Amino acid sequence: MVIRKWYSHPVLLTGIAINVFVLLLALAAKGSSTQLDRLLTEDGMVEWMQFLSFAMTAGLLLFAGAERWKRGGKIDLAVLGMLGLGVVVAAAAMEEISWFQRILQVQSSEFFTQNNRQGETNLHNLAIGSSGSIHKTIMIKLILLAGLTHNVFLPLLARSRPAVRNFVEKFGVYLPPLPVALIYLVLVALSHALIDHPRKGELGEMFGAVHYMITVFAAYYLGHGYGQPAVCQQEGESRLLDKLFSGLMAFMLLTAWLLAAGAGAEKYLAS
Repeated sequence: MVIRKWYSHPVLLTGIAINVFVLLLALAAKGSSTQLDRLLTEDGMVEWMQFLSFAMTAGLLLFAGAERWKRGGKIDLAVLGMLGLGVVVAAAAMEEISWFQRILQVQSSEFFTQNNRQGETNLHNLAIGSSGSIHKTIMIKLILLAGLTHNVFLPLLARSRPAVRNFVEKFGVYLPPLPVALIYLVLVALSHALIDHPRKGELGEMFGAVHYMITVFAAYYLGHGYGQPAVCQQEGESRLLDKLFSGLMAFMLLTAWLLAAGAGAEKYLAS
């Protein structure tokens, strides 16, 4: 475990800065419904940043799991946990962009046309009842419960009972730094309180995607608050990789903006 304060990690600070920046963008766009729509719409910058963050997190989890398997020479619960989480997060990334349906301009099948709230090829928008969907009726509640448990309750409990952290880590899971988790939750609350838009929930989802990307990297690759062997064992190597990944995240934000601009241009030309 690397003993460093959370505010000394460039990756954690960069991730927080990205989330704050996007919230400020949304607040600045409040005066113009067109600008806010452009930020939060399908294939907008917020959604593309969600996809890129989920995709990166999936890659980080799968690589960390494979490295643990390689170094330990066996598949244990931690390896299965990391690989399993990597697959789940990869699926979440693909669901976010409807499995490249809009990019490839593939028409939805009759099943999804009739049963998906947005007529897209994804599972989380499948209809439940007269006005609900899997996402709104089930997933949001599960995400809220899991998020509070993972980011608040367990880290608080682990402060007085280290055995809690050890038990969690046996299954390939980590506990985020409590201050970083609280900042993430405060940003989500602010986005809901200050932004008035039907798709304002996209901001909270993006904040979560970035939050988990940076805390996964800090735990599994740098050993921050993590009791198991990290991918990077040497302190000098960890500090260099920390800064390199911070730069990569800034590039991801730029990429999300460019992808959103391209999608907007394509819609404009089509109209």
